[in-house]
Amino acid sequence: MKKSFSDSYKDAGVDVTAGYESVELIKKHVRRTATPGVLGAIGGFGGTYAPDLTGMEKPVFVSGTDGVGTKVKLAFLMDKHDTVGIDCVAMCVNDVICSGAKPMFFLDYIACGKNIPEKIEQIVAGVAEGCVQAGCALVGGETAEHPGLMKEDEYDLAGFTVGIVDEKKMLSNDAVKEGDVIIGLASSGVHSNGFSLIRKVFSIDNAEVLGQYADVLGKTLGETLLTPTKIYVKPVLKLMEEVNVKSVSHITGGGFYENLPRAFGEGLRARIEKGTWEIPKIFDLVQEKGNIPERDMYNTFNMGIGMCVITAAEDADKALALLNENGLQASLIGKITAGDHDVEII
Repeated sequence: MKKSFSDSYKDAGVDVTAGYESVELIKKHVRRTATPGVLGAIGGFGGTYAPDLTGMEKPVFVSGTDGVGTKVKLAFLMDKHDTVGIDCVAMCVNDVICSGAKPMFFLDYIACGKNIPEKIEQIVAGVAEGCVQAGCALVGGETAEHPGLMKEDEYDLAGFTVGIVDEKKMLSNDAVKEGDVIIGLASSGVHSNGFSLIRKVFSIDNAEVLGQYADVLGKTLGETLLTPTKIYVKPVLKLMEEVNVKSVSHITGGGFYENLPRAFGEGLRARIEKGTWEIPKIFDLVQEKGNIPERDMYNTFNMGIGMCVITAAEDADKALALLNENGLQASLIGKITAGDHDVEII
């Protein structure tokens, strides 16, 4: 590629040589994510991966794709780009484990107004860190310059993951019964949804707002909001090996009201008890400043619970102990009752 360049294309806003430089800079980050299934290195036309099917009777691939949403706007304003990649991975792998699948590999897609290699490296460093936390390999990706479509200092980030699970071990909401319990796993904060509302509430259109220190938060607003999404993969998969986990719900966009019903069938209701977990102060601040009704808060944000695990009541103590032993803050936050396939927060 040493002879690959085009002055005409560069004059139109696309510098292919910057792309080559970006690839060189990110290689060390990609190497951090390598797992035994990886074949070859980045730079080809497709990422290659050989899954370990040992002991599986009927392997099932489970895929997930997502982005970071308008949270990237905060990264632009703060000129901090090494955490949104973690968010991107988290939003994909946290979905995949809801089926009981182990994420195998990940690919990212970065669209930018101008390819600045050092900035691309920071973004991919975050993606690599997310992959390490999730135990999956970063096997490829794409960076595309879109001059005229995006501003030079802007970018968007999306990702895609594939996991694997033996069909007999796949989770199904059919297993959930009345009397089962709901265990909530603490979030690291706002995670990666609801940022359009947050940006409106705080009138976030410049770095000055984000740089303001908030006593109630113990840090600046920007530092709090840019905290990356918690990745639950390793502790939850370990839990599934030792406890009969019936269903899992990733609490993302749509909050409790949209996501919890996806984890159980018709004729059931999730009864959630407030006060059984600690709600991060950022949510109190958002609600107060935005004068947002409580129901809207629970229908938009995770409110401090990034994932819910449903087990039989007799398995709750063991599940709570295992989750807390493996680095998660887990709490018994509710139970499954008879109802109209909805959520009741009391």
